[in-house]
Amino acid sequence: MSDEPRFTDALYRAAQPLWEAQLQHPFVMGIGDGTLEEARFKRWVLQDYGYLKDFARIFAWAVAKADRLASMGWYARVLDLTLNGEMELHRAYAARFGISEAELEAEPMWPTTRAYTDFLVRTAADGDMADLLAALLPCAWGYVVIGRALAAQEPPQDPRYADWIAQYASDEFAGAAEWLRSELDRVAAGATDEKAGRLREIFLLSSRYELRFWDMCWDGESWAG
Repeated sequence: MSDEPRFTDALYRAAQPLWEAQLQHPFVMGIGDGTLEEARFKRWVLQDYGYLKDFARIFAWAVAKADRLASMGWYARVLDLTLNGEMELHRAYAARFGISEAELEAEPMWPTTRAYTDFLVRTAADGDMADLLAALLPCAWGYVVIGRALAAQEPPQDPRYADWIAQYASDEFAGAAEWLRSELDRVAAGATDEKAGRLREIFLLSSRYELRFWDMCWDGESWAG
């Protein structure tokens, strides 16, 4: 493996305070030790379902914008897995908290969820492949970082939280995140200082939205007021 510095390492360093804040967030810590109130976690289940729908759209844009066949195939497989696999798993997981499929479909996106997904889809549509990956990576990579940090602790007694941790700490999720990192390193190679700064800005904005998503699920949110 090359010892050359990776572009994504620089992005991680820039966003590290935001990622550390996620690890120290009471919502995340509550999952880790099993003390998170079920009502708060249900907010995440409901809002993440809406998020996943637009998350899938990003991979559809990635298929269209990829510069090589191998990448197109990878993004197409993830798109299929998200729509026809992960969504069903999410519905089954929601049922363990007493949330029906009808409730998942009827739940409106809260302001933070809407703002985050609108940013992601707009970046995927209007930007190039590097922009898309810089926006996408803080979610895919960040959940692996969180999952593996929590997996290093004593597992929570609630099997639903333990399963959540195991999913995001899995080799499958880590492998996908590493592939996306490598893709961004590849397509961003030779970027001008201006372009590198733009990618850093996108990466930081997605990281801020990730932190705000935990805030939203902890505190609750509405369109009122």
